[in-house]
Amino acid sequence: MIIEPVRRGAVWAAAHPDGRDRAVRRTIEQIRHHGTARGPRAALVVGASSGLGLATRLAVAFGSGSATVGVCLERPGAPNRTATAGWYNAAATERELRAAGLYGRTVVGDAFGDAVKERTARLIAEELGGVDLVVHSVAAPRRTDPVTGRVHRSVIKAIGAPFTEKAFDARSASVRTITTPVASEKEIDQTVRVMGGEDWARWIDVLERHGALAPGAMTVAFSYIGNDWLAPTYRDGTLGRAKQHLEDTAADLARRLAPDGGRAHAAVMRALVTPASQVMPVQALYTLLLSRVTREAGLPEDTDGQARRLLRDHLYADGPLHTDSRGRIRLDDIEMRADIQEEVRRRWDKVTDTAGLAELGDLDHYLALTRELYGFGVEGVDYAADTDPVREIPGALRIPDVHPRP
Repeated sequence: MIIEPVRRGAVWAAAHPDGRDRAVRRTIEQIRHHGTARGPRAALVVGASSGLGLATRLAVAFGSGSATVGVCLERPGAPNRTATAGWYNAAATERELRAAGLYGRTVVGDAFGDAVKERTARLIAEELGGVDLVVHSVAAPRRTDPVTGRVHRSVIKAIGAPFTEKAFDARSASVRTITTPVASEKEIDQTVRVMGGEDWARWIDVLERHGALAPGAMTVAFSYIGNDWLAPTYRDGTLGRAKQHLEDTAADLARRLAPDGGRAHAAVMRALVTPASQVMPVQALYTLLLSRVTREAGLPEDTDGQARRLLRDHLYADGPLHTDSRGRIRLDDIEMRADIQEEVRRRWDKVTDTAGLAELGDLDHYLALTRELYGFGVEGVDYAADTDPVREIPGALRIPDVHPRP
């Protein structure tokens, strides 16, 4: 079939396998260009098919020669329908790993479910003898509790009072004003249960029980803080409450792993263009402006750059690991520089329309990145040619969902 881009607002309903294959290979080339770096012997990445999870798996595999296991929940293609972009990412990753002679296994299933945790832990124990690094990078709209079977749903809402501010309208690529409504206590609790650290801790439980954690293993999960003036939409809202829970979980896991030489950290990342960030319109506008400001300052950084810096400059750097007072690794240092924030705020106050976005922000680059996330607009791909939407993930272990999603 000839695959064309289909999107509904910020949500994409189609992906191009050849575009994502080329994008993954381009990322691998960039990693190799930066040379070999120290890394784990073996790593598990939960949520490995897109965003920071994918970037981290590629970085440890092709930058350090590490064995990797990736866990993801993605939909395969059919003769008349494309797979999700994440499925194509996983397929391309596994093909490149095999071509490079590197160990790789992808587990396809609900990372929140105990069936996936158990099977993954057994696979790691049997085939790798344990992993030295566990990365938890799961962003999802819902989570089924593996004990109760109850479905929890996350929401992007304010806490205490509604918040009205500018936002990016993905449908029209324009600026509009939206009001973020107030969350109920139930919505706050459910968002924490989906996006907080509960599942991360459960993964460590299962891995330990099966002997799938190597002595001295490290584990990391991704957090975000942001600035004060947009805090009601993130850090002071439901998502921020979940991230605080995740950071508290990191401290608990650090104490638990310390006797065996292990470590656990929340890594605070900068605002990035990822599939997850596109559904947050206020954050999308901020990211669009931030990208332009940091690029003009000579400090651009994407998901791949953040992943490399996390590994090379922090987790596997020579010397002590530097963290803030809460034990968090800070990779938002460029974003939160006073001069960067001052300039972003100046542009935020001025931008009112699409023309302003192009003048003050990174509109064209942002739109190009969002297309590339789904395999469109990638240089060297013939989008007029027929292509097969069905691509297998070599060696994939597919685990049926015990609690099918509604």
